[in-house]
Amino acid sequence: MRVELTRFRVQAGKQEEVAEWMEFLRSHMEAVQETLEPEQMYVETIFSETLDGIDYLYWYSVRGEGGTDLYESSHWLDAKNIEFWKSCIDPAFTPVDLTAQVTMMPARVIDSMHPLPQNHSLGSLPARKH
Repeated sequence: MRVELTRFRVQAGKQEEVAEWMEFLRSHMEAVQETLEPEQMYVETIFSETLDGIDYLYWYSVRGEGGTDLYESSHWLDAKNIEFWKSCIDPAFTPVDLTAQVTMMPARVIDSMHPLPQNHSLGSLPARKH
């Protein structure tokens, strides 16, 4: 299991487009959920922050080892996510990986984080509550 938190700088003047991006993700949550299992992504959360007038996005994730990379995915939502990314995230800024000091989860949560069998249909997963 990998627990990650990474900071990315938003390009100047892209705040409105970032807001559209986040609304796009919220309004397409069913499609988002379809992309999580192949990525072995158990939790993914995006945070935002403005420091000294500069906007940042932080990606927090808890995921399994392996899984499909975003750029290898054929899912339409991942293609749209890459478009937003290329338009909004500042390529001149080196992303900052924050260092986890301790990860605390109940054993039952850790025990539930494992990839689905390859023959498991994603359509049989229960819908997430918002």
